[in-house]
Amino acid sequence: MSQLFSPYKLSSPRGGLTLVNRIVIAPMCQYLAHHGEASDWHLAHWTSLLNSGAALFTLEATAVTEQGRITHGCLGLWDDRTEKALGDHLHRARQLAPAMPVCIQLAHAGRKASSAAPWQGGQLITVENGGWVPVGPSALSQLPSEPAPTELTLAQMADIRDAFVSAAQRADRLGIEAVELHAAHGYLLHQFLSPIANQRLDDYGGSFENRIRFPLEVFTAVRQAFTGVLGVRVSATDWVEGGWDVAQTTELTQQLKALGCDFIHVSSGGISPQQKILVGPGYQVPFARDIRQATGLTTFAVGMITDAHQAEAILQAGDADLIAIARAVLYKPRWPWEAAAALGATVTASPQYWRCLPREAATVFGDAKVGQR
Repeated sequence: MSQLFSPYKLSSPRGGLTLVNRIVIAPMCQYLAHHGEASDWHLAHWTSLLNSGAALFTLEATAVTEQGRITHGCLGLWDDRTEKALGDHLHRARQLAPAMPVCIQLAHAGRKASSAAPWQGGQLITVENGGWVPVGPSALSQLPSEPAPTELTLAQMADIRDAFVSAAQRADRLGIEAVELHAAHGYLLHQFLSPIANQRLDDYGGSFENRIRFPLEVFTAVRQAFTGVLGVRVSATDWVEGGWDVAQTTELTQQLKALGCDFIHVSSGGISPQQKILVGPGYQVPFARDIRQATGLTTFAVGMITDAHQAEAILQAGDADLIAIARAVLYKPRWPWEAAAALGATVTASPQYWRCLPREAATVFGDAKVGQR
């Protein structure tokens, strides 16, 4: 039997989730919310991916405060208005697809907030041009050409921690089964972790123990309020000498595990334009392998995993427990169907699609039999 299409149990205080296979759709920002509210674009996008045959669908980075959005178009979950919009669109999408657990990535952009969408250049938008003043652990900008963010006070940090808790509680009310805290890709929690972005002189900067303090406080507060599956996405390395690295990520993961973390989602980069990333197929898998072997925590591998046999080999080698795919499933929204065909496995699909399979892949939908009227 294919390991990629074997079930997997994600634990949690409330009992966890049993996933039907090992394919997770990773969060992918769409930048098409309106004042934080989910839009009809999200309805179409979510419906498509909920029909993909994956085992777990992760909603895009969702801002826990208005100021914490990456762009004007980022999805939010910070008040009743954004909660209603997200809940209404997600409920409609879930009615149009086979049952699939949903995870939401909760995020704060920190100094990378108030940016243009990627197809508009992705640069910081100044207040004069309709943006807002970002905040960060220190008054250090992402790019030398950008104005510095405002250094967070302890009171502001407490407010952000509480905003993560509130957003997790809102997600729970909406029936979302899992939460992923975004501590990767140069956003706020990652900014606290990395000495490149965090040069505070108080108890939240300097030493490793100080730099991980705020992310751990956020995690602990959310864990106390949310009993569903709770994990963290990390950048295992900054790809910059003297920055955050795999050894520090491994120690952070050990501490997260002790606090009740249910999974670690291993990515990399995003903190500095000086990063030198060695991109290639599965280039982040060795980080996932090292962290999994050292900690034993359920581990997601992600990054240029585009082929079913490649994904299967990662699992067979013990390098990860689950495979997260992102851009590959945007390009091929039925990627799990093709993977099942390649590996002799089956997926669940809406009956309206049962007649679509080519003859050589006719068993992908299991025992589904469709007559021709």
